[in-house]
Amino acid sequence: MSINSSNFPLVWMNLSQEPGHDHQPDFDEFEANLRRGVPFVLLTDTVPADDHEHSPEEKKRTALWMKKNKVELRRLVLAMIMVEPNAAKRLGFKAFSVVFAKFWGYPLLLAASREQAIGMARELLPTDGKSSR
Repeated sequence: MSINSSNFPLVWMNLSQEPGHDHQPDFDEFEANLRRGVPFVLLTDTVPADDHEHSPEEKKRTALWMKKNKVELRRLVLAMIMVEPNAAKRLGFKAFSVVFAKFWGYPLLLAASREQAIGMARELLPTDGKSSR
């Protein structure tokens, strides 16, 4: 995973995994976005590889990080919008979105294109300082 916050409050994530990737900078970037105290939307046009399995250490680290940041995640992350052009795959991810929302505390939404995802994100973002969610 890598995070690009240069267009905040639209935060792009790359979910592809390189072997040996150090996730600490990603967690640090995510926390920096939470510290802004401003609602934002995560977007991605990559999907995790089907064969990627997190190590027990990665799972523990993520669980501890989530516990530490649970309140801010639920309050500030309005959604994760995943771009998936394939309608059948979007349907498959729709079922997964229920589990995703319970785990992360914010919804997983699906878009057919980057343009649609950006439009969806802009609709979610507050215009008056209050979330539309």
